[in-house]
Amino acid sequence: MTKKTIDHISKKEFMEKLESYRKGSITRRHFLNVTGLGAAAAVMGASVPGLRPQPAFAGDIGDRVVLATWPNYHDPANFDAFTEATGAHVQVNVFGSNEEMLAKLQAGATGWDVYVPTNYTFEDYVKEDLIEPLDTSLLPNFDASAFDARYAEAGSVNGTLYGVPKNWGSTGMAVNTKHNGGNAISSWREFFDITMDQFSGRTIVHDYQLTTIGSALNAFGYSFNSVDEKELADAEKLLIDVKPHLFAITSDYQPGMRNGDAWLTICWSGDGKQLNTDMPEIAYALGKEGGEIWSDYWAIPKSSERKAAAYALINFMLDPSVNAKEVLAHGYPTADSRTYDQLPDDLKSDPIIFPAQELLSPLEFGAAVTLTDPNRAELMARFKSA
Repeated sequence: MTKKTIDHISKKEFMEKLESYRKGSITRRHFLNVTGLGAAAAVMGASVPGLRPQPAFAGDIGDRVVLATWPNYHDPANFDAFTEATGAHVQVNVFGSNEEMLAKLQAGATGWDVYVPTNYTFEDYVKEDLIEPLDTSLLPNFDASAFDARYAEAGSVNGTLYGVPKNWGSTGMAVNTKHNGGNAISSWREFFDITMDQFSGRTIVHDYQLTTIGSALNAFGYSFNSVDEKELADAEKLLIDVKPHLFAITSDYQPGMRNGDAWLTICWSGDGKQLNTDMPEIAYALGKEGGEIWSDYWAIPKSSERKAAAYALINFMLDPSVNAKEVLAHGYPTADSRTYDQLPDDLKSDPIIFPAQELLSPLEFGAAVTLTDPNRAELMARFKSA
């Protein structure tokens, strides 16, 4: 019986479907049906453990959960462990800015069950009724008292909890020092000046108005969050001047830095740590004029159709031992004291992951007004089309 049901598709087709199932692009039910294994599943269950339904945390949560998140921000082994524990595959969608995330949710039908918004976005998500209030009884691994309030408070709006902390970090710059006489840089003015000189054609800026416009504002000594028309005009002129000298405008900048096409990029701290670990000649630094400090959160969109799976994934990732593996993999600091206690001492003393307080002092949390300010949005559009 088992052999007959499998023989109706080729080995190549079977392996293609298996890979699609593993990636989460098809469901377990579809995989079993299209490969002819559906009828044989009960017989095969004892001999092919990978095809048996896995035990869920509490009841059946389905066969997948869709996560919208940032590039280079997770340990894939943790997702594999979640699938092993629940039977639900984690399907990952990557985005490059909070504006992109907001626009997709406003458009509807994203299919997302969990997403990872940044601190300054919650007021807008609540105002537009796009985000689910969290039921902490479904998150037994969440202990509010364990989190540093600086990186947790934005997840609550008007006394209602909408997001639980994932990680925090900074936005700075990464430079390949072998192309700069062995020297790192730590000034946004120098970042743009060097781009228009010896690094012409080798610099990346984010496809994200908050950080790209914010860095240009900082180069003049202005606030990272400024919406002042004159200050934005100065930032725009700088960005238009620098545009012909850029290698790319993208929030997924690690490939360009790793293959040597780019030598300089606006950079989030965890990416800076990943790059520096693998290529020590790439140095990460914060801008002396200012920059961003931020906190990201686990949240559930109102449109999620698999809320049980969403809660299960968030709860799993909040486990301090799981979160510690995340930090080890991606290099972003944690706001959870329980997780911090599990980190090795060399990581706790790493100046990229946990910078000195005097380096953090000039940094600003993103302001809610920047997410929907039309002048900043229009400036970014003109810059990209220039």
